[in-house]
Amino acid sequence: MATGERTSKKPRDLRDEISDYGKKLSEMSRRGVRQEGEIRDWEKTLSKLVKLTELSRILNSTLEPSTVKRRAMEAATELMEAEVGSLLLIDEETNQLYFDVALGDKEETVKTFHLNMGEGIAGWVAQHGDPLIVADAQSDPRFFREVDKKSKFTTKTVICVPVKVKEKTIGVLEAINKLDRGTFTEEDLTLFQSLADQVAVALDNARLMAEIEELFFQTASSLADAIEKRDPYTGGHTRRVTEYSLAIGTKLDLDPTEMRWLKLAAVLHDIGKIGVEDQILRKPDKLDDEEYNQMKQHTLMGAEIIAHIKQLHEIIPGLKYHHEKIDGKGYPEGLVEENIPLIAKIVAVADTFDAMTSDRPYRKALSTEEAFEELRRCSGTQFDKALVDAFIKAFETGKI
Repeated sequence: MATGERTSKKPRDLRDEISDYGKKLSEMSRRGVRQEGEIRDWEKTLSKLVKLTELSRILNSTLEPSTVKRRAMEAATELMEAEVGSLLLIDEETNQLYFDVALGDKEETVKTFHLNMGEGIAGWVAQHGDPLIVADAQSDPRFFREVDKKSKFTTKTVICVPVKVKEKTIGVLEAINKLDRGTFTEEDLTLFQSLADQVAVALDNARLMAEIEELFFQTASSLADAIEKRDPYTGGHTRRVTEYSLAIGTKLDLDPTEMRWLKLAAVLHDIGKIGVEDQILRKPDKLDDEEYNQMKQHTLMGAEIIAHIKQLHEIIPGLKYHHEKIDGKGYPEGLVEENIPLIAKIVAVADTFDAMTSDRPYRKALSTEEAFEELRRCSGTQFDKALVDAFIKAFETGKI
């Protein structure tokens, strides 16, 4: 047949598929495998069971959503014994499908395409919400040829299933070109739809987590803004320190989890100033020694405030140690070099640069170049040289 179609059935959990393959494997083992064909079937079933178990582990992991999606797509494509695979999601603003994951060496080319609802095989599945097998893509009137033409790829066979959250289609999973010139089967379709159902759960969980995380960042930023308003000389300081810190983190290739902690530490680095008296924060002149010693307590007070929130313990070093110096002459503990946590050393560079390039009642702001020169001069004594270099490079390449 040229085209096979199937309407959606009750979603099956991956655990159901794993259980089915486990039972099949047990039955084959009990019966005994003697013929070459039976041995191949046994090995194939075992391989699918292993891949399903791994895929289940990936989808239920705490990895970054982008990592989960890619690794799940890789496992699903391998499970379908396909040449390449894609995850397409629906952009709610444009109502178009875009390629979120496109496996293969033509990924960047493929990702330039967007499909309207109903356009192409993926668009048809997204529009109708039904899974689909296409045994001969080139002769199918729904096939969108432009992707093949631009990527110089030849699509032969396609299996495509909807990704649904609470009956609403949010995208599709697609595997292309069954290996060994085979065709996709009804068994493949059932299995692929089960995978899509679990991917949908993972995507929805990721969305909810992202919304909660964004709400938390907004709350933290509002708190930082409220504290900042007590000091008339530091308007926008927290926003700029956060921007500079993230630029350094990007240059250092920090992973997404490290970047989240860095962002939060930068946003809340001065939260301890909530315990500093207004007359010190608002003083239009340089602080005297006693006042300066009181101001220095904000690092300890910030760490103490966050210590009561178990989920934020990772950012405490950024709050507590962002005034430490490489040569040990900083505060509050006089830490040196590698004993200063990376998150604190990053915030230190960002914080100091913003302080130098902002006006104060007792001095004018330095120019960007003057501040760069000061950072370079203090590299190796006050600042980590590699972080200063990363910051300046980010600035000079337009990342800030």
